[in-house]
Amino acid sequence: MAVTDEIWQKYRQSRDAGLKNDIVLAHLSLVKYLAGRLAVKLPAFIGQEDLESYGIFGLLGAVEKYNPDLGVSFNAYACSRIRGAMIDEIRKLNWIPRTLWKKIQLLKTTRERLQKEFGDPVRPEVLAEAMGITISDLYKLEGKVNLLSLSSLDDTVSLADGERVRWGDMIQDSDSPDPLDTLEKEESKQFLIKAIEELPEKDRIVLALYYQEELTLKEIGKVLDVTESRVCQLHTRALKRLRIKLEQKAY
Repeated sequence: MAVTDEIWQKYRQSRDAGLKNDIVLAHLSLVKYLAGRLAVKLPAFIGQEDLESYGIFGLLGAVEKYNPDLGVSFNAYACSRIRGAMIDEIRKLNWIPRTLWKKIQLLKTTRERLQKEFGDPVRPEVLAEAMGITISDLYKLEGKVNLLSLSSLDDTVSLADGERVRWGDMIQDSDSPDPLDTLEKEESKQFLIKAIEELPEKDRIVLALYYQEELTLKEIGKVLDVTESRVCQLHTRALKRLRIKLEQKAY
């Protein structure tokens, strides 16, 4: 069903649950599309179906708060809300050390590649050799994946002195960055965020879809309902304005 301006106007006036449901159903494909793009970058225990369920909450919020009078298409507005809802839920699970996260991702991609080449099931010896690890290390890694699927490192445990600490706080990450480096990067990040927030809304949307969503210019054109060449112009304009903002803030 195509959601027309008339339907939006009726919904904004009545807040009818039936109309809201129709609008949500008409845009479920957007949730599936964004979930599919994110799923390929995440460990196996975070499935696309989980991301889609998170994204639906973002879609519901987008429908409730969208204002067509602002001149921005609903697809463009909803993209940010849907992906934001997914990212928020992923962050809640982001207690896994980076080193373990990378190993789990390598396990996932290697197994999928071998399944395409040789079919199921992939023998442990073949999988371990392809990953460049021993059978023993493979079994340990798979055991950690299974545990992560069943338990949370946010759970607490009692120490000998009675103090309770998170399981996640007891795992050492030898690859964690230096705190001072993290602080400097965070300050630079906040500097950039402030500059982006001062840009016009359409510029912010184009930058978000291109750099955050990692959409192509052609895909952004479909979201914004404009030609690919027009997206290229908008992208160039947004970068120019952002550069000026950053130069102004540097002085």
